[in-house]
Amino acid sequence: MIYVLAAIGALTIAVLMWKAFGPQVTPARPRRASVAPDDDPEFLRRLAEQQRKNKPQDED
Repeated sequence: MIYVLAAIGALTIAVLMWKAFGPQVTPARPRRASVAPDDDPEFLRRLAEQQRKNKPQDED
């Protein structure tokens, strides 16, 4: 019986030591939500500029 109590005590001490001095958990960085190309205003602006550059002058 004394061995069971000693094992429980040793396990308790080990867990407490792990919590106190174990690896430090860093808080997770918030992830930036990715924007689909068709929802990205910068992408749409560049696409419109490319279309204006590639558009033949006769279509005006």
